[in-house]
Amino acid sequence: MGRLRQKGKAGAAKAYVTRTAAIRKLQCSLADFRRLCILKGIFPRDPRHKKKANKGSSAPTSFYYAKDIAYLAHEPVLRKLREHKAFAKKLSRALGRGEWSNAKSLEDHKPVYRLDHIIKERYPSFIDAVRDIDDALCMVFLFATLPSNSRLPPELIENCARLAAEWQLYVMHSRSLRKAFLSIKGVYYQAEVMDQTVTWLVPYQFTQSIPADVDVRVMLTFLELYQTLLGFVFFKLYTDVGLAYPPPLDAKMDEGAAGVGAFSLQPAVRADAPVASKAKVVEIDGKKVSGKDVRQTIKNITASSKCASMDVDEPEADASGPADEVDEEFVPQPSSTDPSTSTSLPTLQSLTSLPQTLSTSLFSPYTFFLSRETSRPIFEFLVRSFGGRIGWPASSGSGSPFDETDDSITHVIIDRPVVERTNESPEERERRLRRKYVQPQWVVDCINAGKILLEGTYEQGKTLPPHLSPFGEYEGAYDPLAGQDDEAAAEEEASESGESADEDDAMDAESAEPDAGKLALQAAADAAATVDDPAVLRAAEIAAEAAGVDFTTFEKQVKKSQKKAKSKVVDSAVEDAEKDMNKMMMSNKQKKLYEKVKHSQNKKAAERATLEDRKKAIQKQKQRDARSKS
Repeated sequence: MGRLRQKGKAGAAKAYVTRTAAIRKLQCSLADFRRLCILKGIFPRDPRHKKKANKGSSAPTSFYYAKDIAYLAHEPVLRKLREHKAFAKKLSRALGRGEWSNAKSLEDHKPVYRLDHIIKERYPSFIDAVRDIDDALCMVFLFATLPSNSRLPPELIENCARLAAEWQLYVMHSRSLRKAFLSIKGVYYQAEVMDQTVTWLVPYQFTQSIPADVDVRVMLTFLELYQTLLGFVFFKLYTDVGLAYPPPLDAKMDEGAAGVGAFSLQPAVRADAPVASKAKVVEIDGKKVSGKDVRQTIKNITASSKCASMDVDEPEADASGPADEVDEEFVPQPSSTDPSTSTSLPTLQSLTSLPQTLSTSLFSPYTFFLSRETSRPIFEFLVRSFGGRIGWPASSGSGSPFDETDDSITHVIIDRPVVERTNESPEERERRLRRKYVQPQWVVDCINAGKILLEGTYEQGKTLPPHLSPFGEYEGAYDPLAGQDDEAAAEEEASESGESADEDDAMDAESAEPDAGKLALQAAADAAATVDDPAVLRAAEIAAEAAGVDFTTFEKQVKKSQKKAKSKVVDSAVEDAEKDMNKMMMSNKQKKLYEKVKHSQNKKAAERATLEDRKKAIQKQKQRDARSKS
């Protein structure tokens, strides 16, 4: 006979714990419990039978796994939080009694907890940490733009700004940026680091405010975890490329609003570098021999052996370096089963020689200058990430590598309307004609396209083309740029054929009659085939007769149209029957999921049709305006 299961002590009642019971077991406050759950990555669970999990009660509550709560009971951070609670009581008692020396001693020995062990637990490998830094970067860039107040100390804002600058420095140095998108919320960036796609959002540089309904304590707990995570990740990334971390900061340039330029990248000092040691002297056979003498003797022996080897005829060594430093190549070996074929394995040398999908030196041949109304942090990051040089006026901050009069400037990023220049010197006019003035969207569109686009569409004062998101829309989505190339080609052909229009008028007039007759015949036959109405059939006959089509041809065309319409109806009926049969074989859950998918597809199709209708209406309006002007 098996063990009897007691009510409330087995099954879901034992596997789940309510939040109140968890707090009572851990002996901590609700705020500390929330902080622990955020730091350890523990979140509420939804049991299948809530009434059983709540031991018969149907009151709404939050449930956690009992194993997760037992896991939290052994957390070192929980012990530090309890110590901090005792410290706060002792400090308030000392201040109330006026024991200032005791209060100062308590403050000096304030308990502080660290999150290093939590980072190592949650991210066992470095790739796991890189894969999870999207939210961390978004949070850090957000807090870097917030103003400091009583809840947000200035040190916290400065630390977030430093972490944001360090990430941008690494992306610019490693040329890891791949995509960018200017949205209403801010600028979306996407980089490829350690074969992992990292996407983050940077808000625009406007005056930010914290809403009253936002719980800043929860966000600060997340930020505390993210700062520690980014510190680990940045240290690893910097040291892998041979850079010192953290990068040193120039205080004067930082005060002058140099931004990212206030940090300087320096090579890392290796820990195993040789250190100069004191010369050790050893007495041998009454003579004092130092380490310097030993090294000199070794050099003399090596030199003499090289001179002796030069007298012997041997093949010259490769001047590029020793043989062991040459890139290893796999030698193709014949297969044991098929001797005619040989295996070819990819090597590091062959992989690096493959063509890249995106040129990381897209802007390297160009030099940019920012106008004062453009956002310097955004476009400095974009241009430098793709190898370009960029400068800015003194009003945008210090640290510009060149000024506006530099002759090497090829593009000026400007976002203001065109203004006539009356007091322009010949030198300024020549400089202006030599440069290309483009709007900021040109830089982002070039990055997303992977090539340098024509500047004529993005010139100063012109209406810009649609700025599309590069982050993979669904298949069949509305594309506002579709058909523009065909329209441009048609306009070009029309302009080229305008010269010979007089010669082709006679031929067009002759060929227009049969084309018009065919179109009228097809339209009349389709109308008669789709509607079973004698009046409609009679109207179609009259329209075909007016177009010059005889009655026999009209009857044949009507029969063809009727056959096509019937086949379409049959095919649609068969397809609907198959769908109904497939739905009958589905479970209720699968049916609901299928209906949701179809609803979303129909909704997307309706949105696309609406946008296409708007585009057609705008094009028709433009054509009417052009005709009225002409």
